[in-house]
Amino acid sequence: MIESVNTLSALRRRIASLDSVAATAAARVATGHVSLDQALGGGLACGRLHELFGGVEDEGAAAGLALGFAQLLARDGPLLWLRTAVAERAGGMVYGPGLAALSMTPDHLLIGVMAGEAMLLRAAVDALRCPALGVLVIELRGRAPLLDLTASRRLALAAEASGVPALMLRIGGEPRPSAADTRWQVAAAPSRPLPGNAPGMSAFDLTLLRQRAGSDGLHWRLVWDNERGRFGEAYGDGRDERDDHGQKGGGGGRPAPLSGAVVPLPADRSAADRAA
Repeated sequence: MIESVNTLSALRRRIASLDSVAATAAARVATGHVSLDQALGGGLACGRLHELFGGVEDEGAAAGLALGFAQLLARDGPLLWLRTAVAERAGGMVYGPGLAALSMTPDHLLIGVMAGEAMLLRAAVDALRCPALGVLVIELRGRAPLLDLTASRRLALAAEASGVPALMLRIGGEPRPSAADTRWQVAAAPSRPLPGNAPGMSAFDLTLLRQRAGSDGLHWRLVWDNERGRFGEAYGDGRDERDDHGQKGGGGGRPAPLSGAVVPLPADRSAADRAA
C-alpha cells in the first residue's frame, strides 16, 4: 500500500513536470516589434488565452490591435470573432476598408453574434475545441460578471488542448483574476503622416499588465506596417519620438505627431474652410 502511494505521488509529480515543460515550450508568433517579442520570450504564445483591455473611448484601438494580433496568430487559418448582440449594437459592424488596412481579407473572418454573455462563453469553449480554427476573438463589454476565474480557466484549458489561441477583447471592463497567459491595456496613439500629408499608419500605446512566468508592467508604442503585415517600432524606423536634432516632440526635420483618428486637411485650405 505504501509503495502504491509513493508510486502515485511520483506519477503526479511527473505529470506536473510534463505540464510545466509543455507550457514553457508553447509555440510563439513574433509580432515584429523587437523589444516586445523579447519580453514575451519570442512572441505571443499559441494555444493560450490573452486579454486585451480598452476603455470605451479607445474601443477602436483595442479592436484594431486584437485583429492585428489575430492576423498574426491565425497563420492562414480562419478567424472567428464572437460577440454579443449588445456589443454589436454598441460597437457597430466590422468595416471592410479597416480590415484591408490590417492586411486582412473578409473571407478569413467569421463573426458570430450571441444573444447573451452565457451563450457567448459556451460558444467560445466549443469553438476552441476545434483545432482547425486559426484564432478566436471573444468580445465582451462592461463588467462581464459571468467571466470569472472558473470561466477563464475553461477557456484557457480548451485553448491549450487544441492549440488554438484566444484573444479576450474587454471593452470598458476592469481586470480581475483570470487564467489568461497575458493581459494588456490598449489605447490609441498618435501616428506620423505619410508622404503627401496622408494619414499615417495605425499606432497603439500598449502596456503589459500581467504575464505568467514573465516580466510585466512594460510599455511600448506599436505601429501596424501594412506592407509587411506585422507590427513594428514607432514610426517604422526603430527611433523614438525625438526628432532628427535630438529634440523631443515635433521640432527639426520631422513633423509633429497626428492623432490616428484625424485626417489631415490640405495646406491650402483657408481657416474658414477648416472651421466649416
